[in-house]
Amino acid sequence: MATTNINVRVDTELKQSAESLFNDLGLNMSSAITMFLKSAVYHDGIPFEVKRIPNAETKAALAEYEEMKENPGSYKRYDSFDDLM
Repeated sequence: MATTNINVRVDTELKQSAESLFNDLGLNMSSAITMFLKSAVYHDGIPFEVKRIPNAETKAALAEYEEMKENPGSYKRYDSFDDLM
């Protein structure tokens, strides 16, 4: 089977950590990436859950939004964007 190259740029620490992990598992980087790609093709998508985890600022904004929904009378309202400005 013919092969081709893939060039990927990653953080040096990440590469070293991944190489160490793969070596412990008896794999090299190429074999591990090939396993990932084959699994992605088999699953017809990313073979693990991908989700957003909000940071502290986003969590605070969402909490503020919920508070505003629960107590709308506690917050000033505007009739238009121009009024807000």
